[in-house]
Amino acid sequence: MLEAPAPPTRRPVGGAGDRVFEWLCRGAGILVLLLLGAIILTLFLGGLPAFREFGAGFLTSTAWNPVEGRENYGALVPMLGTVISAILAILLAVPVAFGIAFFLTELAPPWLRRPVGTAIELLAAIPSIIYGMWGLFVLVPIVQQYIQMTLGEALGGLPLIGFLLASNSFTGTSIFTASLVLAIMILPFIAATMRDVFEQVPPVYKESAYGLGSTRWEVMRGVVLPYTRVSVVGGIMLGLGRALGETMAVTFVIGNANRMPTSLFDPSTTIASIVAMEFPESLMGSLKQSSLLALGFLLFVISFIVLAISRFLLRSRLKA
Repeated sequence: MLEAPAPPTRRPVGGAGDRVFEWLCRGAGILVLLLLGAIILTLFLGGLPAFREFGAGFLTSTAWNPVEGRENYGALVPMLGTVISAILAILLAVPVAFGIAFFLTELAPPWLRRPVGTAIELLAAIPSIIYGMWGLFVLVPIVQQYIQMTLGEALGGLPLIGFLLASNSFTGTSIFTASLVLAIMILPFIAATMRDVFEQVPPVYKESAYGLGSTRWEVMRGVVLPYTRVSVVGGIMLGLGRALGETMAVTFVIGNANRMPTSLFDPSTTIASIVAMEFPESLMGSLKQSSLLALGFLLFVISFIVLAISRFLLRSRLKA
């Protein structure tokens, strides 16, 4: 009579290997927080002399005068340039990214999905300085001749909003051009995220909606988007974070003029671009360098506020 095989022995949970792995993972998480805290603390301490010198007026001043003896710096213009260009880039990129994701998941034939998807992802591998050079030599003349002039002549006289499209400068370098370049740069991140999460929707959900007579758009609006909205918002926030901190591409095409813009086609500056342009010229320990470090700290604050607001709105939406 054959004996029953002995039950397999199970390694006890909580051994030395498990404890080492647990502490390694915990240490990795703590390391990220320590690095982030160290960067923020370094920027804050570096910008502290500027905050002491100008006080709260640093946030509301449009001045940027590096002349020794009459130094006066303000953060309002680069802060507004950063926020406006990033938000406009999101408004331009999200509809296109959604269209790409919708096409790849619902409309494109199987033989076309892979090459188009690969092409979209390759856009993310292009260095930002290449985007900036392409924007300067190709996009700026197009905006100057065909977009700025056309919109300025056609819509510049409209009440309430016409001033936003007025052509006060004809160089082609402007907030709008920078936003257009940023939109192209963040497009692959948002589109790839949307495509991946749209593909994760269980087919039975969509098939049930189609069986009830829904169209493709009705399935997307009523089934796919509600199922994936958390991940979709996460992808958009990823693109927004890239847009807020982009440096070289924006520096090429925004005009780098530290004055308050009155139109989308006026040159301006952002926090990242003004730091990139002027930090190499600043003296160690000078008030100018402190002001640039203070701008870097404010960029962290702006990014945190924007992401916190998006998380709050998303959480409120999920509870509703």
